Amino acid sequence: MNDAAAHLDRARALLAEHPVVDGHNDLPWALREQVAYDIDRRDIAGDTSAHLHTDIPRLRAGGVGAQFWSVYVRTDLTGDAAVSATLEQIDVVRQLLDRYPGDLAFAGTADEMEAARAQGRIASLMGAEGGHSIGNSLATLRAFHELGVRYMTLTHNDTIDWADSATDDPRHDGLSRFGEEVVREMNRCGMLVDLSHVAATTMRHALRVTEAPVIFSHSSSRAVCDHPRNIPDDVLELLPRNGGVAMATFVPKFVLPEAVAWTRAADENMRAHGLHHLDLSAEGKKVQRAFEEANPRPVATPSTVADHLDHMREVAGIDHIGIGGDYDGTAFTPSGLDDVAGYPHLIAELLRRGWSDADLAKLTWSNAVRVLRDAEAVAADLRTRRGPSIATLQQLDG
Repeated sequence: MNDAAAHLDRARALLAEHPVVDGHNDLPWALREQVAYDIDRRDIAGDTSAHLHTDIPRLRAGGVGAQFWSVYVRTDLTGDAAVSATLEQIDVVRQLLDRYPGDLAFAGTADEMEAARAQGRIASLMGAEGGHSIGNSLATLRAFHELGVRYMTLTHNDTIDWADSATDDPRHDGLSRFGEEVVREMNRCGMLVDLSHVAATTMRHALRVTEAPVIFSHSSSRAVCDHPRNIPDDVLELLPRNGGVAMATFVPKFVLPEAVAWTRAADENMRAHGLHHLDLSAEGKKVQRAFEEANPRPVATPSTVADHLDHMREVAGIDHIGIGGDYDGTAFTPSGLDDVAGYPHLIAELLRRGWSDADLAKLTWSNAVRVLRDAEAVAADLRTRRGPSIATLQQLDG
């Protein structure tokens, strides 16, 4: 057996003991876009590779033990429309849990994550992607938590009424006063504050305000690839004191410097065809494939992602990193990390680089479980000292 095969076998054995907690998967939105939530037409019990990055056999092959399912909705949905669409996203996750009880288990706590693993099931958590989802309502935030949402990304690609995005013009120098109150209420509920997608100023502001550990559900290192969606070193350096976890993503345009300019041109091509640059419908994928045939894209690999994890481990420490692939939320994936079956290839590359089994167990499983458990402990304490906030955007921000 050659070294590559030996590393892959060892990676699979390690993942059998310490499976991946993946921070971000957009399967619910893909089901909305492709089949209007008709899950009979996308039965993930079998091979859906013609349409999706995700199905149960590939999750099993990839060594996934827990998945944060993103209940993302686009930012052109606002107010009550955004809230309703998020509820529909939550509903389809619940439908999947009901349909595949032998494989998927709802998890709302760290203990439930561990219990699902002991049962041989994939712990299923939910994360809302973008503060627009709550319609500027703290009561809606609390309702989402009651329904099982365990993190909220403060923004998506657009700056919102109370927080600045990494990929839009800033308006708040990070967070507004209401944005600070959102963070405090998330702490009180036990909902993780997710700082992927937000501006670096928002990252720093949220870390000053939060009383609980934060996560970055799908962001990599800005020092390795200078993209605004990634995390600057000074922010990574704050994670040990905060206790949070940065979960490296696989999206080529965020991890491979050569892909940044190519992606900009591909996005412009999508808009020229009258499509949103993130359109993952059949039409959108056809336009993307045609562009790629005419303009071969730079290809990321497991080594590309490993470069980010090496750097993030050096800056933040091994206790503060994880994995967030962003499958079914991106048109392109790295070669070797093509879908959710690919995680062993990344672990094999890290083994080749000399990562220990103990460090890899923290990366894949225990760091993510710990950060949720710590957030739960903070919430339990805060609820003894303060009740639900009834503050409004208008009261705090005018």
